[in-house]
Amino acid sequence: MRFFRWYQFLGPLIFLPLGYWLWLERYGGSHALAALALTVPIVFAYVVPGLGMNVLGLWEVNTRFRVGRFRPHHGFVFGTATSLFGLLCVPAGVGNHGLTAYARAALVTGSVIGFWNWLYDTYAVKAGFILIHNRLAAEGRPAEVVVTDHAPVYFGTFGVIYGLVLQRADALPIGPPSAEYWTLLLVGTVAGTVVPVLAYVAASYLRHGESGLKVYPRLVL
Repeated sequence: MRFFRWYQFLGPLIFLPLGYWLWLERYGGSHALAALALTVPIVFAYVVPGLGMNVLGLWEVNTRFRVGRFRPHHGFVFGTATSLFGLLCVPAGVGNHGLTAYARAALVTGSVIGFWNWLYDTYAVKAGFILIHNRLAAEGRPAEVVVTDHAPVYFGTFGVIYGLVLQRADALPIGPPSAEYWTLLLVGTVAGTVVPVLAYVAASYLRHGESGLKVYPRLVL
């Protein structure tokens, strides 16, 4: 528990300036492109968890620094670390911008982000730092089972979209933001927010016959 309590503050304090500086170097000093690389995961980590925690009540973070069930800095905890994964998964100058390059970016980024967030959530649930209120958690299933039900498809799908955005961003010119830049930022942010949720809901219907968006009180055995 102590690790998660400290990491939620130290992580963003370290990774935000580090990530911005590294992306700025990657994009030849383009602040617009560096901002794009950070904006997509940060917005995703504010919108979806914010709705999931404070509107649907599906999960919560066990910390005193929160609004309702949601940490006000939650987007930066996930988004800054994720941007660094993206930097490693989609290195500059790999291949061209054909189908193979996009497939590689999507596969590698989706796999890496899916795996590391599965690992993080598993230990956070075990430690009692993240509390989940879905059916599997209510039935008292192990943390590995509860987290595996959502993390690979949810975070993996976001990683696929993020990888595609980063791959496309590499093809944008260095300079003032163009119409293509704003389109990529808008489409990438919206798709990165909506598609992972739809993928999770679809997977939940296939596995359990329900959306996975229903809150279940913990069973007392």
